[in-house]
Amino acid sequence: MDTVAPPVVASRRRPYVTCLFLALGGLYFAAGGAWLVGLSGSWYYVITGLVLLGVAALAWRRSPMAMVLYAVLLLATLAWSISEVSLDVWQLEPRLVVPVLFGSWLLLPPVRRAFMPGRAPAATLGIAVLLVVAMLGFAATEPRGIEGQAKLAAAADAASSPAVDGSVPPGDWWYYGRTTKGDRYSPLGQINAGNVRDLKVAWTARTGDLMRAGEDRGGTDAGHEFNFEDTPIKVGDTLYVCTGHSWVVALDARTGARRWSYDPKADTSADVYLACRGVAYWRDPNGGSGACAERIIAPVLDARLLALDARTGKPCEDFGEHGFISLRQYLGHVAAGFHFVTSPPLVVNDRVILGGWIYDNQATFEPSGAVRAFDPKSGALVWAWDVGHDPQNWKPGPNDELTRGTPNAWGIYTADLQRGLVFLPTGNATPDYYGGQRRAFDDRYSSSTVALDIETGAPRWTFQNVHHDLWDFDVPTGPSLVDLPGPNGTTVPALVQTTKRGELFMLNRETGQPISAVQEIAVPQGAVNGDRTSPTQPFSVGMPSLAPVNLTEAAMWGATPFDQLACRITFRRSIYQGQFTPPQLQQTIVYPAFDGVIDWQGASIDPQNKLLIANANYIPFLISLAPRGPAEAKGLVPPWNGNGNEPKIGGGLAPQYGTPYVGSVHPWLNPIGVPCNPPPWGTLTAIDLVSKRIVWQHPIGTTRDTGPFGTHANLPLPTGIFNIGGNMVTAGGLVFIGATADDYLRAIDERTGKVVWRARLPAGGQANPMSYEVDGRQYVVIAAGGHAGLGTRSGDYVIAYALPSGGP
Repeated sequence: MDTVAPPVVASRRRPYVTCLFLALGGLYFAAGGAWLVGLSGSWYYVITGLVLLGVAALAWRRSPMAMVLYAVLLLATLAWSISEVSLDVWQLEPRLVVPVLFGSWLLLPPVRRAFMPGRAPAATLGIAVLLVVAMLGFAATEPRGIEGQAKLAAAADAASSPAVDGSVPPGDWWYYGRTTKGDRYSPLGQINAGNVRDLKVAWTARTGDLMRAGEDRGGTDAGHEFNFEDTPIKVGDTLYVCTGHSWVVALDARTGARRWSYDPKADTSADVYLACRGVAYWRDPNGGSGACAERIIAPVLDARLLALDARTGKPCEDFGEHGFISLRQYLGHVAAGFHFVTSPPLVVNDRVILGGWIYDNQATFEPSGAVRAFDPKSGALVWAWDVGHDPQNWKPGPNDELTRGTPNAWGIYTADLQRGLVFLPTGNATPDYYGGQRRAFDDRYSSSTVALDIETGAPRWTFQNVHHDLWDFDVPTGPSLVDLPGPNGTTVPALVQTTKRGELFMLNRETGQPISAVQEIAVPQGAVNGDRTSPTQPFSVGMPSLAPVNLTEAAMWGATPFDQLACRITFRRSIYQGQFTPPQLQQTIVYPAFDGVIDWQGASIDPQNKLLIANANYIPFLISLAPRGPAEAKGLVPPWNGNGNEPKIGGGLAPQYGTPYVGSVHPWLNPIGVPCNPPPWGTLTAIDLVSKRIVWQHPIGTTRDTGPFGTHANLPLPTGIFNIGGNMVTAGGLVFIGATADDYLRAIDERTGKVVWRARLPAGGQANPMSYEVDGRQYVVIAAGGHAGLGTRSGDYVIAYALPSGGP
């Protein structure tokens, strides 16, 4: 006998909860949508709000037509979403997931029973929900990124290849980028794509230097940003590491056991950024074997430079005063926290070359950004490159002061030893967001790649990446050097300069002239009163660009339709004309912004296969300027004339003393703390430097440790995630990268860009990994200590990975 399913019996209770959600959502969308329409934005939200109020009214009457009307709204939302963003699953997510979930809620039997009986309305809504879910599923299968495959030379050929710099033993890593060329390439191939799955922790060391009270994980307003950004160097059988409080630690390369540790007792009380990216190594060119014949030269955060005996860790008494020199000399008055060094000095040709970090956005009268070279044995000054002095390369006397407020060069330096050139990445003359007071020499050398003579400091050439920079687009790291094939079998000495903009400039490193086409392109105009903008900016049109596309209202993101609407309103309320929109008195969107596309980590280059590997980061910032007088009158920015130390300033303000304006700058996150720009927020890209084409590009990282409201728990959605720190490439055909906010170290197949191995780190890996060999065994090492700006877990770990048996 056939059975008949019992009908759904209507409840006598009204759907109070359902009506409440519908009414609140309708009111929010109607009000917010009306605001958006008033700003010349989309009509979708106000219409949706009114329809939701209609659904709420029908639901209050228990009419099953509420489900029909909601089904119509759901299908209309699907059509609108596809018309705006096509089948981009991450763009569809905030538009469709919450509406689908609410549609599913309406179909639950306890909710359906609140409506009058009727199968057709529920079936209609069910079909609409299934259609939207099916479309989301289909969109999720669409490829994201750029698929391709690189042709790689055999790993066995790497160590002897003329393309690979042989100035450093294959198993060592003497400089931040392994060699002075800064290519971050290891010619070791024991670990490869075929066996990397077997990679295990070989040893773990802890420095003992941890975040202290008053330091924080999420921004400078609460204290000082404590970060572990070190790339260890390896000489012989020892690794050398520096920490966020300027400790220097020597580790046994085989076991990770501590050989010695030195704490210079740095006074970091006034420093807003606590980090050390590495140390430098020097050995006596005359082959001495006594105390300090081999030295570790390291920056100290209270503006000192330290020289230690590489074998014992004791200060070298013949260097400066008992192993230290003060970097405040020749700088005149230095307010507390206004000058320190976070990057390792470059030690080449008996020169210790370094600049320093000048506190961003504080004043026009800050200390000089001059670059200096010291004798690695005595610590005596050899030369200074001072753009405000004639001649620029000179040796100041005891009472001389280097020109104040000039562009600095705080990042990693690289060098061509054969040609006697050191390459500097320069920043701005302070402050960053107003340049009306800048001098001609400031504008000439700011945001540039500059080549100096190693011996004398004389400038050889300059290539400017940004003219009259008003966006803090300082060049954050020196270029990576590579030799490329030229016409008729010749070799072209090239360099590739990465930038915060995402532009990649390929230059002849002898002359500074572009190898790949660079074009001056008109950009938005309209600086605030007293300042100016450059009518054009240089774009590397001959190379692939990693710069983001310009934002539009349709591109606004959010975890839900609610915060996405807030992002759309902010977008319409702000000034934005695309890249290089100058800061205004009204809120201005800057994208890309000062945190990169590519920041201090730079890129790696495989010199054999002529591939550049770069991880990129995408987050807009909001900037606004305000007249100084009212800001000081309200007590937001206390007056200061440069004497003594700067008064305490909070609220994320940039005081810009000496200019007519106070600035405000912060990342653009919506009210629940998620980005307003769409994924991917992080990518990894391989570029063929011969064909100048992208080989592959993929999102890198997940949302596992990045959630709304500043939380650090989420589903591991493969959106690509924010990253700080870089990558390295090996002859084994692998790219190793930490960097991402989800606390993993990953190995990437260099041929395809696919992840072939990963390991969870105990803290954030916001540092460049490195590789070395000892006793025939290859190791991969990363510093895992977290980064305050990224909000990753803090720690003091140095972790080495290796194959269990040392090889295949």
